[in-house]
Amino acid sequence: MKDASVNVLGLPLEHCSQRPLTGFFRNGCCDTGPMDTGLHTVCALMTEEFLALSKYLGNDLSTPRPEYAFPGLKAGDQWCLCAARFYQAHEEGAAPKVRLMATHIRTLDIVPLSILREHAVDLPAD
Repeated sequence: MKDASVNVLGLPLEHCSQRPLTGFFRNGCCDTGPMDTGLHTVCALMTEEFLALSKYLGNDLSTPRPEYAFPGLKAGDQWCLCAARFYQAHEEGAAPKVRLMATHIRTLDIVPLSILREHAVDLPAD
């Protein structure tokens, strides 16, 4: 059974992307559950800088992999990233922007909300 679909702000989790179709469950949301050991919970907006870092670190997200129905990502695409990879990219100064409303609350197990807010594109008014 999946964890409750709540975002980092404690509100209902919004969809991240249908095109390309993302999420551990390939449902367009950054939902998670016991099988998602990578915690694919951060709804991120890809940048050239992040895609280059990810490729350098051994996870090539930009090359299409038709055998997995993966189109390859480009700058501007939204994708559910692993929380640890997002945190690593933040530490390297190459973190992509994030959508808080579509980022699962379990992200907070790894990434502090203050760091997510630094990179947020949908920061709600206080």
